[in-house]
Amino acid sequence: QVQLVESGGGLVQAGGSLRLSCAASGSIFSIDPMGWYRHAPGKQRELVADISSDGTTNYIDSVKGRFTISRDNAKNTVFLQMNSLKPEDTGVYNCHAKARTASWGRRREYWGQGTQVTVSS
Repeated sequence: QVQLVESGGGLVQAGGSLRLSCAASGSIFSIDPMGWYRHAPGKQRELVADISSDGTTNYIDSVKGRFTISRDNAKNTVFLQMNSLKPEDTGVYNCHAKARTASWGRRREYWGQGTQVTVSS
């Protein structure tokens, strides 16, 4: 019912920047929150950052001061600006959202396919 499509991943050197985008489409009544998880080699999947519809943000401690999450509510799109990238930021980044397809419906979880971020030393 809801599709999430990510873009913006790639290969960068340490200290570089990338901007990830995730656009939600389909039958959407509301979507809240929206954010990014990542799965790095040898580590469990972790929530990197998310943002609520009112703009409240949350970040994992390791990315605070380097990453910035934002969203365009009108376009149901979330962005993750990643600066000062480190090799440990390497992993598959998946867009994640909780959305309702109707005002009376339950809020369900949706996942994007994932985009690879690789940071070289």
